[in-house]
Amino acid sequence: MRRLLLSLLIVLSGGQMVSDARFSQLFAETLPPVEPALVKRLATDERCKQWVDSVMKTLTLEERIGQLFIYTIAPQQTQANRNLLRKVVSEYKVGGLLFSGGQLNEQVALTNEAQQMADVPLLMTFDGEWGLAMRLKGTPSFPRNMVLGCIANDTLLYEYGLEVARQCRELGVQVNFAPVADVNVNPRNPVINTRSFGEDPGNVARKVLAYARGLEDGGVLSVCKHFPGHGDTDVDSHKALPTLPFSRERLDSIELYPFRQAIRAGLGGMMVGHLEVPALEPEQGRPSSLSGNVIGGLLRDELSFRGLVFTDALAMKGVGQPGTLCLQALKAGNDLLLVPRRLREDMDAVLDGVKRGELTVADIDEHCRRVLTFKYALGLSQKPHVRLSGLDSRLNTARTQDLIRRLNVAAVTLAANRAETLPLDTTIRQVAVLSVGDRGQIEPFVKEMSKYTSPVVFSLPKNATAAARNQLLQSLKPYKRIVVCVGERKLAPYTDFFANFKATVPVTYIFMASAKEAGQWTKALDAAGAVVMAHSDNDDVQRHAARLLYGKASADGRLSASVGDLYAAGTGIDFDARTQPRFVPEEYGISSRFISRIDEIAREGISQGAYPGCQIVVMKNGRELYNKAFGTWTGKGKDGKSRAVTKTDVYDLASLTKVTATLLAVMKLYDQGRISLTDRVADYQPFLQDTDKRNITVRQLLLHESGLPSTILFYREAIDGDSYEGTLYKNQPDAKHKVRIARRLWANPDFRFHSGLTSPVRTAEHTLQVSDSLWLRSSFKQDYLKKIADTKLRDHRYRYSCVGFIVLQQLVEARTGMSLDDFLRREFYEPMGLRRTGYLPLRHGIGKDEVVPSAVDPFLRKGILQGYVHDESAAFQGGVSGNAGLFSNATEVARIFQMLLNGGTWNGKRYLSQQTCRVFTTTVSRISRRGLGFDKPDRQSPAKSPCAPSTPASVYGHTGFTGTCAWADPDNQLVYVFLCNRLYPEVWNNKLMRLDIRTRIQEELYEALLH
Repeated sequence: MRRLLLSLLIVLSGGQMVSDARFSQLFAETLPPVEPALVKRLATDERCKQWVDSVMKTLTLEERIGQLFIYTIAPQQTQANRNLLRKVVSEYKVGGLLFSGGQLNEQVALTNEAQQMADVPLLMTFDGEWGLAMRLKGTPSFPRNMVLGCIANDTLLYEYGLEVARQCRELGVQVNFAPVADVNVNPRNPVINTRSFGEDPGNVARKVLAYARGLEDGGVLSVCKHFPGHGDTDVDSHKALPTLPFSRERLDSIELYPFRQAIRAGLGGMMVGHLEVPALEPEQGRPSSLSGNVIGGLLRDELSFRGLVFTDALAMKGVGQPGTLCLQALKAGNDLLLVPRRLREDMDAVLDGVKRGELTVADIDEHCRRVLTFKYALGLSQKPHVRLSGLDSRLNTARTQDLIRRLNVAAVTLAANRAETLPLDTTIRQVAVLSVGDRGQIEPFVKEMSKYTSPVVFSLPKNATAAARNQLLQSLKPYKRIVVCVGERKLAPYTDFFANFKATVPVTYIFMASAKEAGQWTKALDAAGAVVMAHSDNDDVQRHAARLLYGKASADGRLSASVGDLYAAGTGIDFDARTQPRFVPEEYGISSRFISRIDEIAREGISQGAYPGCQIVVMKNGRELYNKAFGTWTGKGKDGKSRAVTKTDVYDLASLTKVTATLLAVMKLYDQGRISLTDRVADYQPFLQDTDKRNITVRQLLLHESGLPSTILFYREAIDGDSYEGTLYKNQPDAKHKVRIARRLWANPDFRFHSGLTSPVRTAEHTLQVSDSLWLRSSFKQDYLKKIADTKLRDHRYRYSCVGFIVLQQLVEARTGMSLDDFLRREFYEPMGLRRTGYLPLRHGIGKDEVVPSAVDPFLRKGILQGYVHDESAAFQGGVSGNAGLFSNATEVARIFQMLLNGGTWNGKRYLSQQTCRVFTTTVSRISRRGLGFDKPDRQSPAKSPCAPSTPASVYGHTGFTGTCAWADPDNQLVYVFLCNRLYPEVWNNKLMRLDIRTRIQEELYEALLH
């Protein structure tokens, strides 16, 4: 439909392209009118029509005219004011009232009195753009719209609208003259300014809709203002008539956009501003509020608005001289006349206009019926009464205060975070806080900040002498971090100081006042490490800002308006409360130059074809020193492209599973006293008791000294030997052995599995998943256990054994009564917050689009392995095995090793005892380099060592066949993790080892420490 219409418009415009803004405007014209939501449900409500008809029958022409006036009165319980109230309600019979502001109780008392004396219930209106506090003292104070425009979550704005509506109803108010839908693109605007949601039409429209829908769903009519748009003016329409000298195309794209969206959404009220807009009204000096072209032509006919149209206050100077203003306003198409200057004269002028034929009785009736219909929709078919007792507590609820807090906090915007200055490192205790203005003003901020560091507060008085300023600069020099808190609203007196403020350490600015003032400090903010626009010095905001500095709170705000030439509207950085502080190497005596060499080595591996991509994480003293991803998932695809590796992508860890899964479980059982290192495994596993393996101990399995073979090809038990001719493998290819599976090995893929053993889908019997379309009978587990039992045991020299860790898996499951994966998830991964670590990732909330392909298997599984373990032994156990099968990313593997390095704790919670960690990470075999489950540096044969030459003997960790490694160094408090998929697409690729990528990166770390 839209494309068809666009084609038609191009034809109609002589083949010229139509601008998006103009197209939107033209497209809107073709749509059918949208009935306001408040009255749409009454379309078939016969009671509404009956009520409106019955009231109309009782009203004279003068009284129908009276229904179109909203009179302003002061909420004062003086006799003179009460007499005036009785006169306008009982004698002039106005349709509604607007209280000018004052005391809450007095307004409510006069509301009840007015409703009681009115023949037709009055429409009580309120000018509460940011809630009741805009006019009434002692009521909840919400943030201004320009601040609310910074909030990313529009649902909060809807909730805000609901709450304001609730408070209005508590006061007996049915209409709120809000929201302001003006797009404030002129920073010099003297009257709209912070009343606007900002300078981006799309964002303003979203906020207008969210807030207004909240109002109307709460039973209060919203009134969008000031149509057709008051945002780009530098004249206050209260004092004179502003002019908008813009083309229709410009008006469509900016000023009119939020109003059009409000109309399409079915919002019920619109206020027309006192604005001269030549593109819409050619008569010079005629304001939009009195223009038939603007109201009748544009608003009613072109934009199909069917709600109530209010004039802006007719007492404002921008609308012109008194006389027949109300008559002109009704002739232009307004329904309700707001704040007439001389009520009696204005009503008589309208009546005389009808008598002269300038307006018809039908015109008056149409307006009156619309007003009455909305009164019915807003619950005014009955006279309302406001309960005065307990009103204050009903308005100022705990829930209301919490909403105010959430709105303020949600608007906080991180405008800049160069070099990841935030979050600050809690280990850096030398932090200076410079208060611009009264230092007592930032007490909540400093008190909260003191939970994470020991801040020293300095202040910069407005009238500080040059000598005092120089002394302040000298005092700040020793500090490693500086936080500048700006609570002062007028920054001009401080501009010179910050223009020459050149700190050699990262500086964070927090603006606790209007963000637009920050534009005066261009030089200082250009050099800043981080800039936080908090918008308020509210205590809750101050505490939130302090937590934000240390990564204990989040921020997702976006600036609703530009800040000078520094930051454009929409600027904002998402900041997660879980973000770890950036590690500054030099602050820990490490050379950044050597750290940067890691990038070069990682990219060398990709360019030389050692792997398509990789992840590398280095932690020092418990903080991330380095965390990067390189390359792609699969190298270049057929289109020359491949998906880039990200830091959250998940890899097949291969034999890293031994230490990040099985060994953790064994350590946990040891910690709980449920096993000891000298225990015979057969005592817990009956299938080994009557075999030559009956005396194997837990220690022997962990040290790889059990006599078990390195591996057993369990999958051979699944293959039917009669399904193929000759041998299954050959060391050279031929017609049958056409699939390469190793550097010097080819296989025959034309085999079958034993009948009934496999299924392409899961069944009640086939529960072990090997790949997408290959499932094994659950009974196959007994086959591979029998295979282990029947395999002849060898001597007890060091022999690296995957089979030994499969046996350890059986031990864990026997002692816990749980599967290995469930036990690990319960004891470690979930409580540690490791959301991307575990077996069988595709079953636990991780999609294939998050798992890096491990390899291509044209032999056994006939396809790409993605989310399924590459290791065949683990695969034919259903993907959960003691030797392989775990998936994770470098970040989470590093956290597991950091937990071990911490002596069993992570984020303040203990997972293993310090003694257990010490035993397992320091014990070394007497006959090999191996530790208890961990691999170690080889000091006897450095050429065979899995670690870099400079690693100390205390290092422990492991490597994995898919191209992975993880090492922890307690001497230097260092964790190093490297993950890649070197097997993709060719499993025989050994360039990773030939280029020595993993150990060269590790060596660079020690060079960095050395320098």
